[in-house]
Amino acid sequence: MAAASSAAIYSCVDGNGRRLTSDRPIVECLAREQRLLNADGSVKQVVPPTMTVDELAEAEAKKRQGEVDRAAQQDAVRRDRNLLGRFPNEAAHSKAREAALDDVRKGVKFSEERLVELQTARKPLLDESEFYRGKKLPGKLKQQLDANDAAAAAQRSLVQNQKDELKRINSLYDVELDRLKKLWAGTPAGSMGVLSAASAPARRPAGK
Repeated sequence: MAAASSAAIYSCVDGNGRRLTSDRPIVECLAREQRLLNADGSVKQVVPPTMTVDELAEAEAKKRQGEVDRAAQQDAVRRDRNLLGRFPNEAAHSKAREAALDDVRKGVKFSEERLVELQTARKPLLDESEFYRGKKLPGKLKQQLDANDAAAAAQRSLVQNQKDELKRINSLYDVELDRLKKLWAGTPAGSMGVLSAASAPARRPAGK
C-alpha cells in the first residue's frame, strides 16, 4: 500500500482532446506537455514535450549559437580591457598612431628620393638619345632608358601604395579612438561587440 500511494501517474490531453493517464510517459503525448501527478492528484512535475529530430537539431543549433555568442562577448570584454590597458588616455593612442604612420612615411620618403635619383640618371640618357633623333637607338641606350622607366614606374606605384596605407592606418586608428572615447566615458567593456581584426590597427613589434 505504501508503494502504491507513492507511485506517480502521467497525465495529458492528446491531440483529440482525450485525457490519458499512465504509470509511464504516454506515447500519444510525446509531442505534448505531460503532468506527473502524485497519488493524491497533486502535480509533482511538469514534463515538457519530447522533441522531434528536427526540433532537437534546432535546439542544439541554438545552444551552439548561444555558446558562440557568449564566447564572442567574453572576447569583446577581453579586447576592450586590453585596449584600455594599452591606451589609458588619448595622448597614448596618438603616440601609437604616429609610430605606426612613421614607418610608412619613411618608406614614402625613400621612394620619392629614389624617384629623384632615377630622374637625374635619366637626363644624360635623354641627352644622348638626342644624337639619334629619327634613328634607331643603340641597344644599350634603349635598354638603359627602358630600365629607368621600369624602375621609376615601380617606385611611383610603391609611393601610391604607401600613401594608401597611410590613409588605411589613420582610418583604423580613428575607429579605435572612437571606441576608446566611449570606453573612457564609462561604456562597459564588451558592450559594443568585438572590434574585428580587420578594424584593428596593426601594432609594431616591441623595440621596432
